[in-house]
Amino acid sequence: MSVLKFEEGSIVILMKSLWRYLRLYRIFAVQYIKTTMQSKVDFFIGLGGFLVSQVAGIAFLYLVFEQIPSMQNWSFEQMLFIYGFAQIPRGLDHLLTDNLWMVSWQMIIRGTFDKYMLRPMNVFFQIVCEKVQLDAFGELLVGIVLVIRAVQKGTVEVTPLKVLFFLVSMLAGAVIYTSVKLFFAAIAFWVKDSSPFLTTAYEMADFAKYPIEIYSKPIQIILMTVLPFAFVAYIPSTFFLVNANVWKTIGAECAIAILFWMVAYGLFKKGLTRYESAGN
Repeated sequence: MSVLKFEEGSIVILMKSLWRYLRLYRIFAVQYIKTTMQSKVDFFIGLGGFLVSQVAGIAFLYLVFEQIPSMQNWSFEQMLFIYGFAQIPRGLDHLLTDNLWMVSWQMIIRGTFDKYMLRPMNVFFQIVCEKVQLDAFGELLVGIVLVIRAVQKGTVEVTPLKVLFFLVSMLAGAVIYTSVKLFFAAIAFWVKDSSPFLTTAYEMADFAKYPIEIYSKPIQIILMTVLPFAFVAYIPSTFFLVNANVWKTIGAECAIAILFWMVAYGLFKKGLTRYESAGN
């Protein structure tokens, strides 16, 4: 009985803590959005820039299929779905955790990381809630439009179970993106400026927009292991496109998301113990 009461008490404390952080996140996010919208021109330029880059990627895909009707047995409509499928988790990561870039090249060097260490609050939470990258809506919009198009064209079948798995996949994919970003940002605690490593790693994310069969074996291995971007789009998308095994697609994606998050967050916490502030 005492064990049961202890567990119930722990759950109540956990829920209160979660509610507190959600409330704090809303406050931080609202304040940042108010600040951003003071310069609406910058916001719309950023949003427009991301939309243009996404449209350019789709145009490139179209031009390729004008010359090659199918690529490794994938049709143009299927490729568009994979492209859009990749953009949604990337957009979620971009929207919510973009401030991690500042850790990789600015906060450690300038000593502005001190403020996070002094507050009685989770350090990772403080970093991500300080900034909401609104131009990520460009990626999200393109991704959602392409997924809806795939449904309308009959490229994918819609069932309640597949909708649920789709939402799970989007969340797991965003966690993978964030984990990769956090891992390379955390290296800055040792090297001070890890932005070259993070930039190189994140540029590899563009490979996630296409089936990995079109790449050479070394690149496929990297996308399946070291930088698991194949698990944010191509692999889970096969569950919706060709009814691949759910455990080998969505299940594998969730497992990779949990594993890489544990590794990345563990490195980040280890880095916190190494932080020396600027000038030391």
